Amino acid sequence: MAGKEVPYVESDLYRIRHSTAHIMAQAVMEMFPGTAKVAIGPPIEDGFYYDFDLPRPLTPEDLEKIENRMREIISGGFEFEKKVLSAEQAKELFKDQPYKIELIEGLEQGGVDEYGDPIDEKPEISIYEHDTFVDLCRGPHVENTRKINPKAVKLLNVAGAYWRGDEKRPMLQRIYGTAWPNPKELKQYMWKMEEAKKRDHRVLGKQLDLFSYDDDVGAGLILWHPKGGRIRMIMENYCREQHDKGGYEFVYSPHIGKARLWEISGHLGFYKENMYSPLDIEGQEYYLKPMNCPFHLSIYKSQRRSYRELPIRYAEWGTVYRYERSGVLHGLMRVRGFTQDDAHIFCRPDQMPEEIDKVLAFSLDMLRAFGFEEIHAYLATRNPEKYAGKPEDWEAPTEGLRDALERAGVPYKVEEGDAAFYGPKIDLKVSDAIGRIWQLSTIQFDFNLSERFNLTYIGEDGEEHRPYMIHRALLGSMERFFGVLIEHYGGAFPLWLAPVQAKIIPIADRHLEFADKLYAQLKEAGIRVEVDDRSDRMNAKIRDAQMQKIPYMLVVGDREQEANAAAVRLRSGEDLGAVAVEDLIKRMKQEIVEHK
Repeated sequence: MAGKEVPYVESDLYRIRHSTAHIMAQAVMEMFPGTAKVAIGPPIEDGFYYDFDLPRPLTPEDLEKIENRMREIISGGFEFEKKVLSAEQAKELFKDQPYKIELIEGLEQGGVDEYGDPIDEKPEISIYEHDTFVDLCRGPHVENTRKINPKAVKLLNVAGAYWRGDEKRPMLQRIYGTAWPNPKELKQYMWKMEEAKKRDHRVLGKQLDLFSYDDDVGAGLILWHPKGGRIRMIMENYCREQHDKGGYEFVYSPHIGKARLWEISGHLGFYKENMYSPLDIEGQEYYLKPMNCPFHLSIYKSQRRSYRELPIRYAEWGTVYRYERSGVLHGLMRVRGFTQDDAHIFCRPDQMPEEIDKVLAFSLDMLRAFGFEEIHAYLATRNPEKYAGKPEDWEAPTEGLRDALERAGVPYKVEEGDAAFYGPKIDLKVSDAIGRIWQLSTIQFDFNLSERFNLTYIGEDGEEHRPYMIHRALLGSMERFFGVLIEHYGGAFPLWLAPVQAKIIPIADRHLEFADKLYAQLKEAGIRVEVDDRSDRMNAKIRDAQMQKIPYMLVVGDREQEANAAAVRLRSGEDLGAVAVEDLIKRMKQEIVEHK
């Protein structure tokens, strides 16, 4: 059941995409001889990109020409050759490329790699050459350009990107592309891309009037509209009910805390760059909270705890604030202020296996309740070079997580050494309706904060003991989870989540009175319903309801009024004909209970 996946950076697909990126850069350099300045060009998930400083904006016609030239280069059968250089040699080679010079200086000083990302060691300076192109690069690449299938390469689009993500630095042109082993996989990917465009939560959020953002409010800060707020309320209410059944206690914590709190937790030492500037309150520094954990630990520590009280499970829908550069903000998926369904569990070592079982089962049940059936689990184990506590401290929690996955029958992969320094964890990822993978739930052990906050309980022996602590974010950020839900369902939410579950469409004004009566009956039954009393034609009203992805359209005319019924049409296009009001309510309530 467990397995170790070949890391993407070691895969053949990574080599194909990395090599294709270099080929693309060669084609661009040829298009702008002597004037093109090259930045970085890494493989990424599902493709690659390259950043360029060019004398003019690229056009769609340019991309077509670049792509055609790439196919010619691929067919040339050029070898990729690696060479190691000194910093002086590299600077001389790239003397006309200012972005490369900056990267070389970073490599020379150590601490960053050729992409400008932080690293621990001082790396060698290497280049890769093929045909007429040479770039600062550590690889890996395919041996020969013919290892790339020219029919499985596609340039996608051009976007703006600040050099090194810094809005104070030059704006570059970033060309995105993708490459696959064969044309069939490329075709599947392009279908997924087109489908993803239709499901884009930013587009649907506006079309369905769910949420918005406003420059006067601030980038990365979400405004939930009534319909989006209704869905969020339904999600949170359901989650709270399940937490209550699962033995969680609900807590609330402030949005700010004194600097001392964040010093104890270690956030000011390890996480300050993701926190906002301090607030001066009566001469003392306070910070907006980036996490809820320290407050929950403070609640635990507020009184002496006995072994009889454990386990203690605290849950909070707590809004946190993290600094994200404007260039990485993305709709609901990457924001600066968001609400987490946080929970922290404090237990005795002997309770740990049962608690992990419970939290894992709870997480799986919750994800399935929202319509995610394909769930992938990943077990991250201790990094031998960076970890809190002693190696033996990690054994029981790691095996506890592993055993829980085995007992739950969840397929999982082991990610050796990928745990954070403070403990092993399980990550749960889901596949959406078009096969994309989303990281959602995390079950995280923590050896660090219990020590930092000196958490204890009095054991049966009358002595102080350190409790085990588990962090657990189930849906994660409510904003991001809502974005994933929008894209998973394409905005057509199941009946139990739909902000408007039924739209009553009277054929003529004389049917308004019956429509209002039907509205009252459905409302009394707990169904979210609206009456379209506009003077528009019936077909226009139906079309509008379908555009708003409303699950049930209830057309009422003379015959329906006489029979106390409604002509039911589903957003799928299915026509159920006339359905008695009593039967309609029964059908809808059953569908809601079953989360359909």
